[in-house]
Amino acid sequence: MGFFSIFNVGVEHGAWGERLAVKVLKSRGMEILDRNSRPCAKDRRLEIDIVAYESSTDTLVFVEVKQHSHRSPYQKRLRSVDKKKMMNMRRACWSWRHNNTWEGGFRFDVIEIYGEPGAGVPEVDYIENVNIFVKPERRVRWS
Repeated sequence: MGFFSIFNVGVEHGAWGERLAVKVLKSRGMEILDRNSRPCAKDRRLEIDIVAYESSTDTLVFVEVKQHSHRSPYQKRLRSVDKKKMMNMRRACWSWRHNNTWEGGFRFDVIEIYGEPGAGVPEVDYIENVNIFVKPERRVRWS
């Protein structure tokens, strides 16, 4: 198996996880606004997996999807969302909000998926309101 074959398997694997995450968000009543968004043309590292809108709270939800083949009892939640990833997500969220002139409430969620395509029912861990923003009072509009 060559390099490009391995890369394509990874892309298909990630796409499966994102499709599953979209189903989870829709089942919670959210509207999907954007997927795989790169809001900053100058920095291609900044990508937002899913941008959703939760009408019940009038909140914009930025979602990072992480997929793992299995869950280990020795690994903590959010293990793949390190400080560098948080910094990039924070910059991407600010860019998306600026580009789309969103001034309402927003938050950052992470969906961790444990499983493989076609290997039974995957385990989904939905982590809501992950604090990656500097000023927490700006994440949710309280009015």
